[in-house]
Amino acid sequence: MMEDDGLDCLDLLEETPMILRGLMRELSHEDAHWKPAPDRFSVAEVLAHLSHSEGHCYRMRVDRFVSEDLPEFEPDDAQMYLDLYRDADAEDSFDHFEEQRETNIEFLRTLPRSAGERRARHRVAGEITLQHMLHEWSMHDLGHIRQVAELVRARKHWAQAGRLGEFYKLRP
Repeated sequence: MMEDDGLDCLDLLEETPMILRGLMRELSHEDAHWKPAPDRFSVAEVLAHLSHSEGHCYRMRVDRFVSEDLPEFEPDDAQMYLDLYRDADAEDSFDHFEEQRETNIEFLRTLPRSAGERRARHRVAGEITLQHMLHEWSMHDLGHIRQVAELVRARKHWAQAGRLGEFYKLRP
């Protein structure tokens, strides 16, 4: 549901930590660090990425959108930070993500709807608005929610479903 007087996407962004916590409820430490393949992320690595990007990408960009005229942004590349994510503790990463997200939503709710029209220059995408970035941020969240859900399905439920699991095509 769109907000009438505030920025779009804030309700979804606010719900993301609760959705992720629900998905992770049954995971042990070993489950959170399980990788379906060497080149794929574990739940712990996804959470480390979310925590890192919350402050080093999204909040930094929001601050620049509101304080600068036409700031310039580099593309964010999670692959650059794989070493940072590799040994991260899932619960610590999630706690840090959740704290940052709460602070970010509180701040974003103070901005008028017109702030969504603030502009920046993205080196790959060209001119963007804060509202464009909020929608991309939502897509980023939804993609990682899907990723965590697939990892939970593969780790906790697929084998335990017995032959019924054969009817599912997992993509963790």
